[in-house]
Amino acid sequence: MSDWDATTYDRLSAPQRGWGEATMEHLALAGDETLVDIGCGTGRLTERLLDRLPRGRVVALDRSINMLRTAMANLRPRFAGRVWFVRADGASLPLQQVADLVFSTATFHWILDHDRLFRSLFAALKPGGRLVAQCGGGPNLARLIGRTAALAAAPAYARFFEGWRDPWRFEEAEPAARRLRAAGFEAVETSTHAAPVTFSTREEFEDFLACVCVRNYLARLPDAEHQRFLHALSGQAAEDDPPFTLDYWRLNLRGRRSTRLTAQG
Repeated sequence: MSDWDATTYDRLSAPQRGWGEATMEHLALAGDETLVDIGCGTGRLTERLLDRLPRGRVVALDRSINMLRTAMANLRPRFAGRVWFVRADGASLPLQQVADLVFSTATFHWILDHDRLFRSLFAALKPGGRLVAQCGGGPNLARLIGRTAALAAAPAYARFFEGWRDPWRFEEAEPAARRLRAAGFEAVETSTHAAPVTFSTREEFEDFLACVCVRNYLARLPDAEHQRFLHALSGQAAEDDPPFTLDYWRLNLRGRRSTRLTAQG
């Protein structure tokens, strides 16, 4: 999987920040917690979390070195000593019972093994600790994915996509709830909702696709083919109502680790 263009993502990620801010509105914080931010990206939401934790600390975790470098540049001047940066996969966290809260948005769908992911999150929580997260789920981007898969299978591109495997997993609410409970979580709540995003121009739509949605497809193509591939997708999106709209769906996840001693710790 190609690494992220963190500078471009920082400029274009208003939809992700909006979903994250809406999720944060429901966070009950005393201000002294230890929080683990899974998939911190460029640190924009992490900054908001740190503002709400004046006596607490945040472990900002991402598996993209480009994202972490940008997050460090954004956060260290204000929060040195209260934020730690860790490069790791959410499904194999190097953390055991350290977090009062695990928070994440727009990340879990990039991790294919959700059973392992939820066990890893559970292990990172202290007894009584909480999980509050949101990611892509349900029919997330089904229209775009269908169009992209058809384009990748076309004669002009098929040779570049031999052995292709989707780099995401969009789970429905009920299977996700079962996996959370199996990992040990209590007070589990899951739901999905539509969150479409419409862009003003074809150029904005293509920039967002290239940076976020189809970056792994483009990584398989010669540079000279990138614009033609994007034009084919944006040409179809121009005919939608409204045009240049991405059919996003979000999966909301809540759970808690019991205060009781269990076999898992």
